[in-house]
Amino acid sequence: MSIQSIVGESKSGKVSTPELEIRKQLAAAYRLMAHFGITDTTHNHLTARVTGEPDAFLIKPADFLFDEVTASSLEKYDFDGNPRQDDLPKLRGGGLIIHAGLFAVLEDVNVIFHTHTPSIIGVATQKHGLLPISQHSARFHGKVAYHNFGGYEFEMAMRAPLIESLGDKRVALLRNHGSLICGDSVGDTYVAHHNLEFACQNQVAAMSGGSELVMIAPEVLAHMAEQDQANDGRRKNGGKDWDSLLRLADRIAPDYSD
Repeated sequence: MSIQSIVGESKSGKVSTPELEIRKQLAAAYRLMAHFGITDTTHNHLTARVTGEPDAFLIKPADFLFDEVTASSLEKYDFDGNPRQDDLPKLRGGGLIIHAGLFAVLEDVNVIFHTHTPSIIGVATQKHGLLPISQHSARFHGKVAYHNFGGYEFEMAMRAPLIESLGDKRVALLRNHGSLICGDSVGDTYVAHHNLEFACQNQVAAMSGGSELVMIAPEVLAHMAEQDQANDGRRKNGGKDWDSLLRLADRIAPDYSD
């Protein structure tokens, strides 16, 4: 099915131009993740609130690998897991417990990424969590929530504890599990995930030799926070990084927009 075929009344319902755009952006994110090796077979989801339809969100089919996702294959659900397209099953698992649950209560969040990578799981499993030992980790200083593992997210009772753990943070390390990043746009969420992944890779590498670690000084962290704030405008929607990544997606997986 091409993206053009879901314009108007079709299997995916009536799709607006803004929805087509968010579908393309989200599909590109899936394909880029796969390109960089961030995939756990059919598990994990990158989701986005539907532009112009704030009580619905897009998610990949449960049996799709990240590198199979296209704009038209994304599925639309409401926050109770009811399909907003024909011929879809009721949503279940992490899509319902994590993604639908967070979208329902966090009105400022438009995009949610949940991933499992060896480095992220490694740092999430370390009792001290993410340490201020690199430029990448400094971006997250004081901004990371931690959520204790309670089993697979198959049960509705697991939703409230996750929401409580996240609090006013928009990045979480899920103990023994993975990561959760909430953002305003696909671009800024993708770039935030990239930085978190690099920070965790840096930390795992630094700790692998057993040497004493050099922490970034508190006054330097405070200065870096000011620098980041001054650059917020340039980084909106992922800034130049997301623009360049979309060009990469066009080269390596041009069918993402189908």
